[in-house]
Amino acid sequence: MQTNAKTPLMRVHGISKSLGGREILKSISLNLYEGEMKVLIGPSGGGKSTLLQCMNYLIAPDRGHIELLGQHIDPGNHRELCLFRQQVGMIFQDFNLFDHLCALDNVSIALRKVRGMSKKQARERALSELDRVGLADKGHLYPAELSGGQKQRVSIARALAMDPKVMLLDEPTSALDPELVSEVLAVIRGLAQNGMTMIMATHQMGFTRSLADEVLFMQEGRIIEQGSPRVLLAEGSKTRTLDFCSQILDVEGGV
Repeated sequence: MQTNAKTPLMRVHGISKSLGGREILKSISLNLYEGEMKVLIGPSGGGKSTLLQCMNYLIAPDRGHIELLGQHIDPGNHRELCLFRQQVGMIFQDFNLFDHLCALDNVSIALRKVRGMSKKQARERALSELDRVGLADKGHLYPAELSGGQKQRVSIARALAMDPKVMLLDEPTSALDPELVSEVLAVIRGLAQNGMTMIMATHQMGFTRSLADEVLFMQEGRIIEQGSPRVLLAEGSKTRTLDFCSQILDVEGGV
């Protein structure tokens, strides 16, 4: 990890966003350093998903801006925005795969259409990324033939194929049956251990405790607590973060 690097890989400056007349994000700022894993947690409606989508300009912020490698991104510049999105991978809750394409083609299509690779080059790279997420033998299958965990791993392979500098993950296990969660978290764990820079919204507390460099607790459009899981989730710390996580564990445990 290089969390003490002087220059952030990605910098979010004062992002605000209103939707449907309600202010969802209220001047959010954060720095993401190379090799760092940040985790966003907090109650539903707190702004986590909106923040991640603003960080990739899938939703245009009303105010504020993003920097990547020290460069201020101009979302009005189509070419600049396309290059930015190639470097900032996005993993969604609901996979967002093309149902009419097999797994191999879901991974390779952007390599051909965006990167201009030949069909052979794109296929080879797609097979490599499917192997990386444990799906080397599933490339011929269509999304309808895959489990939820396999679909999410295909979406991760698709993002990785573009060689992103940053990965944004929006509750990547929330749509999965409990028995499928571990296979997706194992892939994400491997990425973190190999130095991928990531920020992830999740309610997976065991994962957060073991892998997060920093936890950001969001509520009502603001980051109200941030720090290492060792501090925020310490027994007896009386943090809002610990209180929230304890409620999650009580619900999951059927208490």
